[in-house]
Amino acid sequence: MKIKLSNAGKRFNREWIFRKVNLEFSAPIAYAITGPNGSGKSTLLQSIGGMLQFSEGGIGYSNNSTTIASEQAFNSISFCAPYLDVVEEMTLVEFLHFHKAFKPLLNGLSVNDVIEAIHLQHAAHKQIRNYSSGMKQRVKLGQAIFSNTPIVLLDEPCSNLDIAGIELYHSLIERYCQERLVMVCSNDEVEYRFCQERISILDFK
Repeated sequence: MKIKLSNAGKRFNREWIFRKVNLEFSAPIAYAITGPNGSGKSTLLQSIGGMLQFSEGGIGYSNNSTTIASEQAFNSISFCAPYLDVVEEMTLVEFLHFHKAFKPLLNGLSVNDVIEAIHLQHAAHKQIRNYSSGMKQRVKLGQAIFSNTPIVLLDEPCSNLDIAGIELYHSLIERYCQERLVMVCSNDEVEYRFCQERISILDFK
């Protein structure tokens, strides 16, 4: 899987967040997008994931030299960020069954496998609204990492996680993301220490 940005830029009103981004990303490489708070890292990641439109330039997606239409790219992308909501009125079991109707799970895995992998068996039948912030972040990581997509986009993936949660995050990346295109948006090296390539958003100001 490959993603190519060509002279890509994004602005809000008259303020440019980034400009003239010419980058190519390909699996199975993990990339870190770094920069200080408020520098535009999340905006770039959301634009790559199709959640925001670029103001100039463009983006292309391809798989084994086959072009993927931008409006269909969401089928190949999973996204995790602390600002994304889950359906808190559902239990974890209900939410994961609901989610996999849109994004199937990695081959051979069941909802119970995912719940066990993120260490939430004890809360599987509780409504997510009753979870702690760290438990909710585990749910978000689970729905992203265990979706059967070649691209995994992670924005501040260790937000609200304790030491055990951070160790779990790294173990999930190591076990399930080795052959995928991974991007981590963060200013904390703990979250992206496994990334082979590092890109500073400040290079595109």
